[in-house]
Amino acid sequence: MGIFSRFSDIVNSNLNALLDKAEDPAKMVRLIIQEMEDTLVEVRSTSARLIAEKKDTKRQVERFTAEADEWEAKAELALAKDREDLARAALAEKQKTAEHANSLAAEVERIDEHLQRLSDEIGQLQEKLADAKARQKSILMRQRTASTRLEVKKQIDSAKVDDAMFRFERYESRIDDLESQVDSYDLGKRTLRDEFADLEVSEKVDSELEALKARVNKNKKSS
Repeated sequence: MGIFSRFSDIVNSNLNALLDKAEDPAKMVRLIIQEMEDTLVEVRSTSARLIAEKKDTKRQVERFTAEADEWEAKAELALAKDREDLARAALAEKQKTAEHANSLAAEVERIDEHLQRLSDEIGQLQEKLADAKARQKSILMRQRTASTRLEVKKQIDSAKVDDAMFRFERYESRIDDLESQVDSYDLGKRTLRDEFADLEVSEKVDSELEALKARVNKNKKSS
């Protein structure tokens, strides 16, 4: 048993409602599309059969119409020969043949009506099918995106990531220790740059001292 039991079920179906109820929307939309495509094949097959039947029926209408014309011609011939009895019989056959032709013509009209309904139904079904296929693309894209995001989340939140970060922090701490040990060896050691820096500082101090002495002596002399 398919998702849809009749053609009208498909045409009147609400795809949103079906997908909302589905545990696996992607699977459900695939089944819906398959059901629609199968139904479309059946409807088109029925249409093809009716078209063939219509052609055959029209041929019969033409044959019976021609035959009725022949009986009418025979009735005229019989009257021309003063055979009214034969003319009456010929007209009776013409009437029966014409009734057959009229009946078959009515059948052609019924087939035309049926074909028109099928044509409308095929159009509706194709619209539903196009809608379902568009939904399928959207659902599959959303499903892939969600799955990818879920995998990334799992990786980020996993214990492996936490362990890696912990080990990274330990490595950084070890490097800090090594750098501290290197710096400790340099403590108390004076470089050539340090010596020149001291000389520059000493020279500035001496200059300021001489300037200060000069001001003090000048002040003493002034007083």
